Amino acid sequence: MTWMDFPLYSSIIVILWIIGLLFLLISYTKEFVSKVAYTLFVAGWAVMIVFVIKLWLELGRPPMRTLGETRLWYATFLPLIGFVTYIRWKYKWFLAYSIGMAGMFLAINYMNPETYSKTLMPALQSPWFIPHVLVYLFSYAVLAASSIVAIKGLYDNFKENFNIETLKLADNLVYIGFAFLTLGLLFGALWAKEAWGHYWTWDPKEVWAFLTWMGYLIYIHYRHFHMHNTKQALTILALAFVVLLVCWFGVNYLPVANTSVHTYTQY
Repeated sequence: MTWMDFPLYSSIIVILWIIGLLFLLISYTKEFVSKVAYTLFVAGWAVMIVFVIKLWLELGRPPMRTLGETRLWYATFLPLIGFVTYIRWKYKWFLAYSIGMAGMFLAINYMNPETYSKTLMPALQSPWFIPHVLVYLFSYAVLAASSIVAIKGLYDNFKENFNIETLKLADNLVYIGFAFLTLGLLFGALWAKEAWGHYWTWDPKEVWAFLTWMGYLIYIHYRHFHMHNTKQALTILALAFVVLLVCWFGVNYLPVANTSVHTYTQY
């Protein structure tokens, strides 16, 4: 198995998910077909898991080095979040969003093939590399999900059809994502100490990681002290995700990226 098999795997996954989305749409009028949709989503996700495992074994390293590889993990985690929230709250629209976004990341990888190397630079050959990246990517996926909930909440608020359950869902996703984001910062500090001799150096990537963490902390504090100001809270949540996007890949295109020790994430 090589990365060249990605088009085959991704095509199977996307076909299963598209059919599943059609059944999910039908389920709004015929509820019994929702189980068919859910089964197709899980089947596509299972194929995704198989591909990630085989790719990991083929490369002989965790596929977490390039932006394309991180997109692959994003496409893996998003459906999982959709499944959990669907089982808990039965939000079909959120499940559809999770599957749709995962499919989009697969499509981006399909249209932008990269050259994948089996080697890892010395800084990445650390026991903290895998937990740091996995925890961070999972937190990014959860927080991305909270942002789409925020956008839906703002839309519903504009239409004067706001449901408080939407805000509760956003809160729960932020709490989970923020917890993992905090773990990612701690793991990253331990990794930095081992790789470069310092826990924190105010590297551009580290600065934006801190700003991202602060953005979601501001949301949590605002929700605690201003429980009834839903529009402002949801606006803060949506803006926090913009900061997260800059941290994830936008900082790589800034001039300061040339001085960053994290430049390996561009390649």
